[in-house]
Amino acid sequence: MGLDFLVLYEHIAREFDNNCLLMAELRRRGYSVELMQLMSRKKLRYFLFKKPRVIISSAMYDNETLNSFVYNNVGKLNKVINLHWEEVLSREQEESDFYSLRQNAAKCTHICWGEAARERIIARGVSEGNAVVTGAIHLDFLRGRLRDYSNDRLQLADRFGLDPEKNWILYISSFSCASMDDREIEELNAMTDLDFKGFQQVGARSMSVTLDWLDRLMTDRPGNVLIYRPHPSEWESPPLLVLEKKHGDFKVIRDFSIREWILSCDDIFIWMSTSIAEVYFAKKTCMILRPEPLYEDYDPVVYEGCDAVASYESLLFAFDNPSKPFPVDGALLESHYSLIEDYPSYKRIADLCEDVYKNEPRDLPFSEGYVPRFNLLKFIALFCLNLMVTLRIKPEWFAPLFGKRFTSYAARLTGYIEKSRVKKRAVEAKIEELGGFLE
Repeated sequence: MGLDFLVLYEHIAREFDNNCLLMAELRRRGYSVELMQLMSRKKLRYFLFKKPRVIISSAMYDNETLNSFVYNNVGKLNKVINLHWEEVLSREQEESDFYSLRQNAAKCTHICWGEAARERIIARGVSEGNAVVTGAIHLDFLRGRLRDYSNDRLQLADRFGLDPEKNWILYISSFSCASMDDREIEELNAMTDLDFKGFQQVGARSMSVTLDWLDRLMTDRPGNVLIYRPHPSEWESPPLLVLEKKHGDFKVIRDFSIREWILSCDDIFIWMSTSIAEVYFAKKTCMILRPEPLYEDYDPVVYEGCDAVASYESLLFAFDNPSKPFPVDGALLESHYSLIEDYPSYKRIADLCEDVYKNEPRDLPFSEGYVPRFNLLKFIALFCLNLMVTLRIKPEWFAPLFGKRFTSYAARLTGYIEKSRVKKRAVEAKIEELGGFLE
């Protein structure tokens, strides 16, 4: 028996709740839908007897993405919806070919959170029928019945051993490239045709100074709990381990959605994360900490003209006198996020999914301009890596055979797979739970 919808995800913290909410709504409407992680082993059933009618992808940039996310997971399929998770970009990214949704990837159906993104991708070559404004599903959790879905402060305190009576400070990190090696940066540069080396360097410097500020703040203003929230692509960092050991109330926590921490924390610090939109729509405020200015090319466009804290003394003063207005332009944020109070985004996305499902393809991604290429090496590698995670086999054990550099890279991949895995019963439990909050 075939499958109606297959949803692909990349990062748990960014996408899991949102995908399960959409899946709950689609199942409520009578459709079959399953969830799959992009780095999980390839499943033959999705090529054969359980081939989906529609695939819902986390991203879709170019022919290579189309090949990797669609063809190598389900074979040829012209009904492709792009959830478009990386939508609010820097000026440099907006002007690049990679983030403009080019080649045959442009022929997929792309979700836009607001009119700003729709206008941008249409101007870069996506047809009007393939760019659909639905609003941002993750903002649905900040209003209506879904606002009550999140774990509250006491639940988070119990789960992570935090003192609910203390002042909670949340630091939202975006240092995704700071700890990457030269090979990884070169791979990003080649894939996107952008200069990630410069971004890595400013990120590494900013991270070092910011951690020094947080260290001093924990010393100068005792009695606070500081929750450091790593970017999904940010790996363990030795300086963070030092701070955790030095300060009992300095916690590095990856678990649960950023929304839950935003709603529960008293003070919020941020560098350049697009989670600032969730802060804004949650009707909270924050401080932007920037030890050095960000080049316009690197800065997300919604931060244009932002009011940033540039020194530790300014941070201490602002922390002691929390009365400043929101640090970015609210109207600019709202142009990137379309909200309709009485009709949530998850319903609008489900409406789009139904339309794509019931009708002929809006466009034909698998047509002239794209040549399918099955990646047998990746197929085998993902099977082996996932098997190693299941059997708890450490890549370091093979260092004498394959070398330290290769096993270190394999360790990062297995670590990513381990952190991004969700058991089927957990997915089903989450969908059932969210089903009780549907409007």
